[in-house]
Amino acid sequence: PRTTTPLPYDGQLDLLKGAINRLRRFSPEFRQKLSAQGVQITTWTEVPRQSGLGGSSLFVIAALAGLRALYQLNPLVHNDYVLAELTQRVEAKELGIACGFADRYVPLFGGLAYLDYRGKLHHNDIFEEPYVTYERLDPWMEHLTLVAICTGIQHDSGDVHGPMRARYLEEHAAWSKNGGDYPSMVQFMRSAWETAWRGKIALLHNDLPTFGRLMSENHAAVNAMMSYCGFDDGAGQANNMLIETALENGALGAKLTGAGQGGSVFALVHPGEEAHLKQVWQQAADKAGLEHAFIYQPAITRRGAIVEQIGEGD
Repeated sequence: PRTTTPLPYDGQLDLLKGAINRLRRFSPEFRQKLSAQGVQITTWTEVPRQSGLGGSSLFVIAALAGLRALYQLNPLVHNDYVLAELTQRVEAKELGIACGFADRYVPLFGGLAYLDYRGKLHHNDIFEEPYVTYERLDPWMEHLTLVAICTGIQHDSGDVHGPMRARYLEEHAAWSKNGGDYPSMVQFMRSAWETAWRGKIALLHNDLPTFGRLMSENHAAVNAMMSYCGFDDGAGQANNMLIETALENGALGAKLTGAGQGGSVFALVHPGEEAHLKQVWQQAADKAGLEHAFIYQPAITRRGAIVEQIGEGD
């Protein structure tokens, strides 16, 4: 669109409009080039809607990365860290969706990584807090034998993150002011953080049994936190059933991906046991009436977002 005013949000393509509006606010170079040249955006995705796989963020990331390439925006000013941060601000600030940073960084950078969120508690304006520290681990661990299942139950991650984040901030603020023992939400998050840094160590030592155990401990902490916050069945009945099924059938570990209450889970298995878990999960999904569930094997890719020209003059 050739426009000099923010695009209105009306429930139609708001993620794309948010990407344009936030990039216009951030980048004088983009404002000038958009006004002079305009743009037409067409989108397509294979990621199932509201599946816990970061599908909404991908629209924003693709739009920002595509606009950067189309207009040849300064790559230092518009680097991948900036685009990831802008993506989070599109969802959180433009559209009021409670969200964090993992789904905004990983598709851009790719690989297997340890993400450090220190300094990002309050989601301040860009440059007013640190970037996420994105530490690549795939040079030491290129492949993990993972199996994932999407339950087919759609959910809005903001409906989960919103009340949980509000409760965490409230308890954290009171604890920071008054001291004392960790309140429940802070303790839950510390437990999740501990499984993450210990998991990094286990991966670097190729200790997959320990890594799998830590995956399961991470899910247990998240499940308990969601129950504490008033969500029926914690992370969701279907998710917990599928995780228990995986563990009962030899998986090294299993956990939720996404916000819970629907969406997806994934499991780490011994090499060669992927087909067995896929069969077991399919039987469990059929028995539970999850008719839209689908099972797949994710792989680690070293490259993140790739922008390609698909036609001359396009």
